[in-house]
Amino acid sequence: MALPPNVYDAEPIPASAREEIERLLQSGDLFRYTAAENAPVSLLESEFAAMLGSKYALAVSSCSAALFLSLKALDLPRDARVLLPGFTFAAVPSSVVHADLVPVLCEVGDNYRIDLADFEARLDDNISAVIISHMRGHTSDMDAIMALCEARDIPVIEDAAHSLGTTWHGRNIGTIGHVGCFSFQSYKLINAGEGGIMVSDDANLIARAVIMSGAYEHNWKKHKAPEGDNTGALEAAFARWQNQLPLYNLRLSNLSAAIIRPQLAEVPRRVRDGRANHDYVADKLNASPWLQVPEKLAPEDRAPDSIQFNLEGLDNTQILAFQDAANARGVKVQVFGQSTDNARAFWNWQFVPEKQELPKTRAMLMSACDVRLPARLKRDELDLIADALTSAAEDVMGAVKAYGT
Repeated sequence: MALPPNVYDAEPIPASAREEIERLLQSGDLFRYTAAENAPVSLLESEFAAMLGSKYALAVSSCSAALFLSLKALDLPRDARVLLPGFTFAAVPSSVVHADLVPVLCEVGDNYRIDLADFEARLDDNISAVIISHMRGHTSDMDAIMALCEARDIPVIEDAAHSLGTTWHGRNIGTIGHVGCFSFQSYKLINAGEGGIMVSDDANLIARAVIMSGAYEHNWKKHKAPEGDNTGALEAAFARWQNQLPLYNLRLSNLSAAIIRPQLAEVPRRVRDGRANHDYVADKLNASPWLQVPEKLAPEDRAPDSIQFNLEGLDNTQILAFQDAANARGVKVQVFGQSTDNARAFWNWQFVPEKQELPKTRAMLMSACDVRLPARLKRDELDLIADALTSAAEDVMGAVKAYGT
């Protein structure tokens, strides 16, 4: 019997990275500010901003660092309240706490997207900023969210860690809010082991973030406005904030940038293949009466590297039995709310100062399943994964009889 594929290994780093890595190793030039210009990190920032259609980008040590710096760059008062979805990774509320702010959670529906009625109600509860976490690449209704926030003059940060390559009405996710934050951690579309980047069109916000990221003395001068931008807005903002802000030293190294840059050209192919893989497996899972993959919202074109689905008609004992049956067939299934100490279950975030009960989100998490589905998988490997999942459901619930039998 064929074994299910290894879904945890990333794609090989492009061979074109090796020459630059070797040059860096020979020179020892790993610090982003050593070179007078055109350091690998600086080039990455220019290339990434251009790819997304943003004016500015700042590469940092992680997406968590980008979220933290985004919040600090907004210059919010201590203990200001930041609204975010109840379905996200623990690093998101952690970034709020690190920034001396208070996370406030809103409900998420069984399609993994923000419950807009609950979001709007909580938005008027003295909220100073919003983080929209496109968790596992699922985009909430950004038209409605931006309209609600703009009417109240509330800045929006997009946590796009899982959403590089996803578009909303053809516009890149991460460029809709005031700032977008992306991840280069190994399980994301671009793999550097660790790393992150933030994009924005706001010169003042980026200047503050650059300085706080660790651009001490006059290293901020090595951060340039995009070619053709002669407004001087970025330089003026740097001059305004020089020596005014603390340094958190969250920089990305040149070695990481050398690994990331050749992968930018791979993004369209990975998006195309990841979307095709997801949709192929989704069709197979949706044929089962017990497995349901929620539909995407109409304006969204996703770039998935995993698949999420809900278990329908199973009680808690059967859900656990399904998880065990799938794992026994070699396909690792994580039921978000059933996995001990899961970092995506809001009740495990004991560091959040204001405890909230989110019954809709909790109910969703207790039956929502997560399976990795990287873009590199081939059709026969996808068949093995889908068959293992549908068979695991049959193991627990019994095979479906054909019509008329």
